[in-house]
Amino acid sequence: MPHTLLLAEPRGFCAGVVRAIDVLDAVLDREPTPIYAFHEIVHNRHVVEGFRARGTVFVDRIDEVPEGGRIVFSAHGVAPEVVEEARRRRLRVIDATCPLVTKVHLETRKAAKDGFDILLVGHRGHDEVVGTLGEAPDRTTVVDSADEVVGLPGRTRPVFVVTQTTLSLDDTAQVIDAIRSQYPSAQVRNDICYATTNRQLAVRALAERSDLVLVVGSSNSSNSVRLREVAASLGKPAYRVDGIEEIDPAWYEGVGIVGLTAGASVPDELLDPIIDDLRRRGVTRVEPVVVAEETVVFQPPTGIDGEPLTDITARR
Repeated sequence: MPHTLLLAEPRGFCAGVVRAIDVLDAVLDREPTPIYAFHEIVHNRHVVEGFRARGTVFVDRIDEVPEGGRIVFSAHGVAPEVVEEARRRRLRVIDATCPLVTKVHLETRKAAKDGFDILLVGHRGHDEVVGTLGEAPDRTTVVDSADEVVGLPGRTRPVFVVTQTTLSLDDTAQVIDAIRSQYPSAQVRNDICYATTNRQLAVRALAERSDLVLVVGSSNSSNSVRLREVAASLGKPAYRVDGIEEIDPAWYEGVGIVGLTAGASVPDELLDPIIDDLRRRGVTRVEPVVVAEETVVFQPPTGIDGEPLTDITARR
């Protein structure tokens, strides 16, 4: 049975997730419900269910929100047409988009204005990709894998490359190499964020020493899914779970060292029951595996009737 637990550091919440959660938390404390959120505020089932229990209504269409209602845009960003529709419906908007996602939007918008064709490396249908694509839909092509690059047509306009912020480092490098091969003069912005990068480096270091790797995170969390893939790529049994209730105790049979990490939208409290359970199963040593120290903090957006949310969220 397990005797050692390795904990990845960093793991769990990143600065963009903290910002989005704090914003919605502050609005719920201050305003009457229901409060609407466009898409899940972050991709974590437990976080979303907690907010829903407090009076948040998560919607996928702006017309689901009553005219004049309060709506918070999620950390993943939205397309400009969503913003315009919210204005037409006179919604009171707070934009909790992660600043690093906003950066990708601005890069895409400028590239289109400057006459580029844009290749957006990312997963089709993911909220972040949908939002970025909306900045220049007529000029942007989504590329999901290196294999797809081969089928891309020749270009008369220069090529500009942006990426989803939560991709696999290794897979994205392969896609970018393929793009450079096909379009040697392409301008490339690798926008994988610091938090995604750090968590993948940490899980790699973790997996190299583990007999089994557990990744806590929801199935629609791109960065959580990537963490499991990174661990599995090293030949280690690796499972993604939403929480302890999804762990099969049989996974621990014959395992001495367990590695544990969590995606960027996962609260640390979801790991506590797993750690306690492993201690009961015989773990006597808990060791952090540290690859980086994160000190990034994002300021809250301007929100309620133009009032900064700084004073509200500073106490959290």
